[in-house]
Amino acid sequence: MTIDEAALGAYLEAHWTGFHGPVRAEKFAGGQSNPTFMLTHAGGRAVLRKKPPGQLLKSAHAVDREYRVMKALGATPVPVPRMHVLCEDESVIGTAFYVMEFVDGRIIWDPAIPEVSLSDRTAIYDAMNAALAALHTVDPAAVGLADFGRPGNYFARQLSRWTEQYRASETEHLPDIDQVITWLEQNLPADDGRSSLVHGDYRIDNMIFAKDRPELLAILDWELSTIGHPFADIAYQCMHWRLPHAGSFRGLAGIDRKAVGIPTEAEYVARYCERTGIDGIPRWDFYLAFSLFRMAAILQGVLKRALSGNASNPERAMQVKDNIPILARMAVDVIEKGP
Repeated sequence: MTIDEAALGAYLEAHWTGFHGPVRAEKFAGGQSNPTFMLTHAGGRAVLRKKPPGQLLKSAHAVDREYRVMKALGATPVPVPRMHVLCEDESVIGTAFYVMEFVDGRIIWDPAIPEVSLSDRTAIYDAMNAALAALHTVDPAAVGLADFGRPGNYFARQLSRWTEQYRASETEHLPDIDQVITWLEQNLPADDGRSSLVHGDYRIDNMIFAKDRPELLAILDWELSTIGHPFADIAYQCMHWRLPHAGSFRGLAGIDRKAVGIPTEAEYVARYCERTGIDGIPRWDFYLAFSLFRMAAILQGVLKRALSGNASNPERAMQVKDNIPILARMAVDVIEKGP
């Protein structure tokens, strides 16, 4: 996971007005899907995200979509980094990449946020809620993204896509996964016509907050973004309220939310509904079960890349193996016991 800095510098000199070489590229430790690098150059700092090397799953690692949606959202209330340049010429550094602004803040890896005060914790969760509502009220056509997704039943398309992705990267047979896929196929909600931009991986560690206050500065990792159903994002984030707070999981299960200033799942959903002007979210069981299955499919892809030798962080990627059956069992529990 190294970059030809001379080739990169020459390309940036030609295509980015704010760049002044030479450039140094240092890989961040995180980022399982698209390798991410800190760029240091004479004009300051920036961040590069690229596709990983090797054979990739169809439609995965879409750095061009990440660039496009963040550039389009730059003029909206949704906080995103400023985009500098997109390169789809794989001959430059081996894969497509883009360069964006370096946002100097903090990434919160633990959703319990033990390092901040109770009031700041509450404010951070409210900032995430407000930003999600803001995203879902952006008119895609008004920001040049009318063609960013396909029409029709979003969940039907997503279920087909993630089932295909899971099967393509499957490394062992899990009966719980089969049960979940069958149930989801048989319980697809009717298309209610709701449509918005969706982030696709909306969670606290895909955001940058100010170092000294509970302000959300930027939402990152838009690889899975599209025009879709807004309930997918809210259910996906609320899934983390149910995940274990142990091992490699960073969930909120077992944490006394009221005592630490974190809203309950019901409170978070209610505030989102208030901000977006809706009365509630029916079929919550489907959206939660789908989110758990989708996360299992994402982690299965991470595991497959690790076994194939082209994971961004191979050691961490191998750690997800035990999480896949846990997610599958949680989805079965939602199906059988209700949300």
